[in-house]
Amino acid sequence: MKRLTLIVVCFFLMLLPSRAAQLLIPMDATQRDHLKAYGMAYWALQNEQEVDWLLNYNGGSFSCRHTLKLENELVVRGISYVVLSDAQYKDILSQIANPEVNMEVMKLEKAPRIAIYSPKIKQPWDDAVMLVLTYAEIPYTVVYDEEVLAGKLLQYDWLHLHHEDFTGQYGRSLRHRNESWYQAQKQESEGLAKQYGYGKVSQMKLGVTTKIKEFVLGGGFMFAMCSGTDTYDIALAANGVDIVEALFDGDGVDPQAQQKLDFSNTFAFQNFRVNLSIEDRGFSTIENSRWERGLSEGNDFFSLFTFSAKWDPIPAMLTQNHETMIKGFMGQTTAFKKQYVKADITIMGETKMASEVRYLNGTVGKGTFTFYGGHDPEDYWHMPEEESTDLSLHPNSPGYRLILNNVLFPAAKKKKQKT
Repeated sequence: MKRLTLIVVCFFLMLLPSRAAQLLIPMDATQRDHLKAYGMAYWALQNEQEVDWLLNYNGGSFSCRHTLKLENELVVRGISYVVLSDAQYKDILSQIANPEVNMEVMKLEKAPRIAIYSPKIKQPWDDAVMLVLTYAEIPYTVVYDEEVLAGKLLQYDWLHLHHEDFTGQYGRSLRHRNESWYQAQKQESEGLAKQYGYGKVSQMKLGVTTKIKEFVLGGGFMFAMCSGTDTYDIALAANGVDIVEALFDGDGVDPQAQQKLDFSNTFAFQNFRVNLSIEDRGFSTIENSRWERGLSEGNDFFSLFTFSAKWDPIPAMLTQNHETMIKGFMGQTTAFKKQYVKADITIMGETKMASEVRYLNGTVGKGTFTFYGGHDPEDYWHMPEEESTDLSLHPNSPGYRLILNNVLFPAAKKKKQKT
């Protein structure tokens, strides 16, 4: 009897430490909560555990060494996972290492410090990045013009641009001009401009835009959605040129404004025309507006490109998903006309029916930026003062996954892009 008991005990001892050595978080259709899985990867990094991001393996799965603390956290957060032995995990790594398969292991080493550029006063709309970071339980700090102008971006690794109008035209919105939130935002911006010695809000926003550019040039990661994308580049191109109508800043535009634009200053776009009259819809010709797209909610989808995980790790990381066809969604800036995208930009998602770009990435200096058109991946028409999207109803959102790919991107051990 004692001998039988000893055999049973030995059998279970063999199973525990050696066979329960790795936790695999699948990111394919078997995952209960894709969005919280990213938060779990971030939590592991915060707790000084290295994470393997298995690019193109079961939807871009995560894996790390097994600990009871980590496993308990997975259970509490409702995230699907599998416990593997060392031998089983080595088999997976061997499969990924095969040069014939489009997979790669990306080591995530350190939790990035995250900043969200957003007004401090209450806004009539929400922000998709704030929503998903909160849902995934990933911490962030809100910064605005004061912190940027004071040089505090150096405290962070990753910066998201709230759907801001960096041209200083308050979104070129006439419809909302008499609403209290619009007046409060205008008053805040004018007060900050005066406080920092700028004659106009547009000049202050240019100062902010320049500081953000310095952050990226120095190695920072910038992510922007909605109007934070095109207005950022427009502000850079119009450095020192008045493109703001008197309705917004008290004096007229430079009649030679279009000819004076400098596209060598911009991140992603070139050769576009700015809209100088308030009668013109939108900020410039960059945006493929809803009147031009010819799409509706029923047929608005964009497709993700497939990249080589071994040779093009940056876009491969940024496009990890369990879906390759993503539901479209509108924003003040929804999509970008392809003819205005610079040749060295990596297009990662496009709507072929409308010949437009929805998701792009590029490198500036030592840093990286991503532009993602639209406002809320799970709310096709999100209007001011509407109720925020409840992400517990969309835990497997492919559109929101693209945001979180960017959040984890700075944690990756750097590998030189080979193409």
